[in-house]
Amino acid sequence: MKHLKHYAIIGIIFVLIAGTLAHFLFDWTGNNPIVGVFTPINESIWEHMKLLFFPMLLYSFIMILKFHQKYLCITPSFCFGILVGTFFIPLLYYSYTFFLRKNIFILDISTFILSVFIAFWISYSYTLSCKLASYTPLLCIMVCILFVCFLIFTFHPPDAMIFQDPTDLPALYLT
Repeated sequence: MKHLKHYAIIGIIFVLIAGTLAHFLFDWTGNNPIVGVFTPINESIWEHMKLLFFPMLLYSFIMILKFHQKYLCITPSFCFGILVGTFFIPLLYYSYTFFLRKNIFILDISTFILSVFIAFWISYSYTLSCKLASYTPLLCIMVCILFVCFLIFTFHPPDAMIFQDPTDLPALYLT
């Protein structure tokens, strides 16, 4: 258990650093479309969900390979953590901007940080409790579906608010 907690803390640090760097990577690579699949290509909330999803997915593979024999429920727990953490980004963002009627940079950063902590706390807790074992296939499929959605919606986004740059949203929402 001590090793798992240690690796969860390392994972939090890894995702925070990798996600922060990923925010700029698309521009740094001259708008490389392959990089754009895994990193934000614009300022939409959807694209910013990638900041948690892909670094945590990568780290989850490492955790699962390292601990799958010792912690039998690590796979569904990390899948659930990825999903919850990723979806907490728009939940927190739209909640605070709804009430404040504007977005605030420090709250945007705090949203990312809090989402990462929540994702790893959930992953750690459910790995120990093993309550998600029967949901392993469903959770893995849901992560795969979200992965495919990122692939498709990066360059072919639906016409929905989550795919738009928040500065382009109607004045009714953010004023």
